[in-house]
Amino acid sequence: MAPKAPQIIQTPSPNFGPRRDGATPSLIVLHYTAMASAEAACNTLCNPETEVSAHYLISGKGLVQQLVAEDMRAWHAGAGQWGDITDVNSHSIGIELDNLGTHPFAEPQMAALEWLLPQIMQRWGIPPKNVIAHSDLAPHRKIDPGPRFDWQRLARQELAIWPDAQRADSDWKTSAKSFGYPVTALNGCDDPAPACFAAFRSRFRPWAKDPDEDTEDRRIMARLAAQASS
Repeated sequence: MAPKAPQIIQTPSPNFGPRRDGATPSLIVLHYTAMASAEAACNTLCNPETEVSAHYLISGKGLVQQLVAEDMRAWHAGAGQWGDITDVNSHSIGIELDNLGTHPFAEPQMAALEWLLPQIMQRWGIPPKNVIAHSDLAPHRKIDPGPRFDWQRLARQELAIWPDAQRADSDWKTSAKSFGYPVTALNGCDDPAPACFAAFRSRFRPWAKDPDEDTEDRRIMARLAAQASS
């Protein structure tokens, strides 16, 4: 059954500009707000003094607010990189989820996200592999949406990527770079590989106890790189 269509509330933020160099959205970046309420987050995202925004904000109750038009450049990603993209704001659509990062994401919120994502993906031709976490592109400074977010749920609906069960083995760093993680070049981080590994674990294997890389990490990363390139 398709998710019920929520009402989209237009709540314009002044914090945006034109996308640079003729860029169009090719990524969707998921965030959590890390604030006490959706109202507090909206106030911050719409305050010109903060110089931050996102295209959409989804409350825990499933209320969807559009803050910035999709063809405009919202200020949500900050410094970071995914693959060859260094100006992520110009190439992405940002979705903020009302959550502190300390508890599961509410069912109405997930349902609203599952309703919104396919529309954005269809409008801009964005594939599931390009729905990413804020921590993926900025692992040296961001952890959202964090280990509580259910990426596998999105992947079952082809709204994100998830590793299949096939066997594989490869150098983790090589596979991670192929997938998109900025393991070798990231401004503000002398060696981004450990931060990238932490971001990878948070998204794809948050239940892992051993902090050291193992064969399952290499298998998952190799399969993600292969699936993303196919």
